[in-house]
Amino acid sequence: MENEKESVKVLIVDDEQDIRTLLNIYLKRLGYDVVEAADGVEAVETVRADKDIDLIVMDIMMPKLSGTEACQQIREFSSIPVLFLTAKTKEPDQNEAYDVGGDDFLAKPFTQSEFNRKVNALIRRYKVYRGKSETDPKNISVGNINIDSFKRIVIKNGEVIKLTDKEYALLFFLVEHRGKPWSLEALYENIWQEKYLPSSSNTVMVHILRLRQKIEDNSAQPEIIRTIYGKGYQVD
Repeated sequence: MENEKESVKVLIVDDEQDIRTLLNIYLKRLGYDVVEAADGVEAVETVRADKDIDLIVMDIMMPKLSGTEACQQIREFSSIPVLFLTAKTKEPDQNEAYDVGGDDFLAKPFTQSEFNRKVNALIRRYKVYRGKSETDPKNISVGNINIDSFKRIVIKNGEVIKLTDKEYALLFFLVEHRGKPWSLEALYENIWQEKYLPSSSNTVMVHILRLRQKIEDNSAQPEIIRTIYGKGYQVD
């Protein structure tokens, strides 16, 4: 376990040195290596140059290039999970974070335990799915999409579909367990790896909706991720 943590590298992106220093302390206590960037432009350059980064922790409000703008650029060439730190907690702001390819967000102010939980969950999920693709490379076809689990990408009609880490995790999980319906509670606890609460159902449904909008020909009449009434979601 210690060796695994030593191999993990996290990029902190924030224009405030005090915040970077604090997060650096949190992450090093967890046993992770840390690199820093002071703005979105530097973040994009760092990710492009350093192929060993496993997670990006990024503030949204920054000069030169905002966190969401930087994430959009990073998604052009990398699927590294992005955890947004933000003082904006309204739903439209959260939706924007997901729309640009963010995987999760943490509202400021936050506790060290909240930060640790989010970071560990994203890293664990990323390494699990990347690990599967490295040891068991395969192409999976579902409907008119193809999942390249070695590159960890989804292709539709010859074009790569940009999915967030959670969207990919949801799709991969349902495909790996195809033929079986999964409830909102089961999906949340397997993908988010947190205890299910009544409010968690909306989180899952929003991600399923966004996933359908990206992979289905008609998201209103989905053929890949079907709703099994009274039971949950299923891929055949």
